[in-house]
Amino acid sequence: MICLLRQFLFASWKIMLDKERRDDTGYFTTASAESVRKKQPDDTSYMMIYRENKILVREGETLAFLTYRELREICETAGEMAPQSIYLFSVGEETYFLTELPEHLTPEGYCFEKMFAVRSGKPKEHILAAATAWHLYEWYRDNRFCGRCGQKLMHNGTLRMLFCPACGNQVFPKIAPAVIVGVTDGEYILMTTYANREYKRYALIAGFTEIGETAEETVMREVQEEVGLKVKNIHYYKSQPWGFDQNLLLGYFCELDGERDIVLDTGELATAEWVHYSDVPEDPEGLSLTREMMSVFQKNFTSEKMS
Repeated sequence: MICLLRQFLFASWKIMLDKERRDDTGYFTTASAESVRKKQPDDTSYMMIYRENKILVREGETLAFLTYRELREICETAGEMAPQSIYLFSVGEETYFLTELPEHLTPEGYCFEKMFAVRSGKPKEHILAAATAWHLYEWYRDNRFCGRCGQKLMHNGTLRMLFCPACGNQVFPKIAPAVIVGVTDGEYILMTTYANREYKRYALIAGFTEIGETAEETVMREVQEEVGLKVKNIHYYKSQPWGFDQNLLLGYFCELDGERDIVLDTGELATAEWVHYSDVPEDPEGLSLTREMMSVFQKNFTSEKMS
């Protein structure tokens, strides 16, 4: 079964970046021209609100966000103006905005949840929206001033970009390419668990692409560094944006080249083991490229055995 991510992210998931000037809030950068029309939220717009590594969501099993109508009513009751917002993206007819919530205002029925906990929520398209908004929130938060001359950055009117009016420096959202590697040896796939991370389920070899390195070279280097193995027949599977960590994940399968004895990098991994396709665990999230690749490996062998 194809992962739901294919359905939501690669088919119906259409992030339409706004080509109008974005509003400014508190610690975000300011708009550079009042003459440029700003996109405003309507009553049904979702307001993405973050504090540290947490997101404001409605209490309950379904992942839902505060609407602009709710935010406006909360502020009106408190005798305050609704905070300004930054347009983020649209998913179908749904629009998403980034804003802040005053510390003393707590919407009834809402709470701040860790971003990590959001991964297990439903529906999947809201998880991806929360992750993408988080990616942009971190970018806006961390890029208030020009790294070249120190002046305050401004919003560009047509691109998802910040620019410095003093020196012309341009700052685009940070996207870190990383590989996910399914190392196989016949009916076995190499599965790992991370060391010192919140995520405790099975994973695959993974790592960031270095400067001057191709993705295929990253595959070979990361496998060698993390488990001491050599690989061959590297082939690309698919990619996935992963806003939780500002990544663009590139999925690759490859075959073991030589001995299968593992030399574990304990600084990166807690465990690494060869797992038979029949023992690959089910995917409880249906969200990540890593888990999809595990399922694809398993189902390929299952189909062959049944045919």
